[in-house]
Amino acid sequence: MIERILKYANKKALPENYFFSPEWIVLGINNTCNLHCKMCDVGTQNLETTFAKNLTGTSPLNMPIELFERIADQTQLYYPNAKLGFAFTEPLAYPHIVKAVEYASQKGLYTAITTNALLLPNKAEALANAGLKELFISLDGLEATHNMIRGNEKSFQKAMEGIKKIFEYQNPPKVSIVSAVTEWNSDSLKEFVDYFKDLPLYEIGFMHTQFGEPSVAVNHNKIWGNTYPATESNLDEINLNNMNLPQLLDQIQKVKSEKYPFKVFFSPEIDTLEGLDTYYLKPEVIIGKRCEAVYTSIMLKSDGSAIPAHGRCYNLNVGNIYNDSLKEIWTSTVFGKFRKDLRDSGGFLPACSRCCSAF
Repeated sequence: MIERILKYANKKALPENYFFSPEWIVLGINNTCNLHCKMCDVGTQNLETTFAKNLTGTSPLNMPIELFERIADQTQLYYPNAKLGFAFTEPLAYPHIVKAVEYASQKGLYTAITTNALLLPNKAEALANAGLKELFISLDGLEATHNMIRGNEKSFQKAMEGIKKIFEYQNPPKVSIVSAVTEWNSDSLKEFVDYFKDLPLYEIGFMHTQFGEPSVAVNHNKIWGNTYPATESNLDEINLNNMNLPQLLDQIQKVKSEKYPFKVFFSPEIDTLEGLDTYYLKPEVIIGKRCEAVYTSIMLKSDGSAIPAHGRCYNLNVGNIYNDSLKEIWTSTVFGKFRKDLRDSGGFLPACSRCCSAF
């Protein structure tokens, strides 16, 4: 309780000098993906957006294992309670993923992987034995829906094979499912959750569509374009006007009315038609209070460069692990100014409005 109060005071009074440790070291360990998701700039090959550049814009293609070990060593040294999150772009396609998890486990570090799980059947045993602590599986519907959204006719089947397989081993990681709510699956959310009720999942999280609307980016850049430029994102194949909001609300209410053996949540939690209308059709309206990710996370890419928070944030260079220590990056002047600018702007900049960290 006392630490929470002190953190809050630090964020309000002196964000440019944040005294607390990160909770997540987010890793962009490779710059490639093996699926073609309709709600992702990488999947639609729109590689000029900030989001796509954060995920695929660095060289080498794969983070050298020596660089990962450097990051793990510094995490153990400076922030041993921080979690290493293998998140971008598709961690299971990283050739050193098992070795990296093993190395981190030997250092006593907590590891988590976010994956589309296409390659999980072949990696499940090795990851379980390597000491992986947490696994987030991205699934966006049952077989036909998910495979259509992801552009692979076997992606759902492979993911389910991998999920069931990893539970066969001793000390499996916590397994959660993360699902992006889109126009293609908003009519079947309850059916989706019901499908998994007999699996020992930790939780299922529904993420409302995350996007950067073009006019919001334009207005943002009128103010912040020279410092924190923004682009539209993740709308190439999505038409927000196609979202049947009354139907979506009905599905949310049905999911919320049921009891499941695992936690089910929505981000953000919206329980009115007016709220859904604001979220999807009025993206200039800020919903959350402030970005918490800049106080909990930092992302390191395959070339050692660091950006605030994670892949959806601004492509702001806050240091490079080849030249700066992890502690120097986390407490850098550039990162501190960004936190202060967010505070002074009410908690967010305009283009932050539909980022996953805005809620």
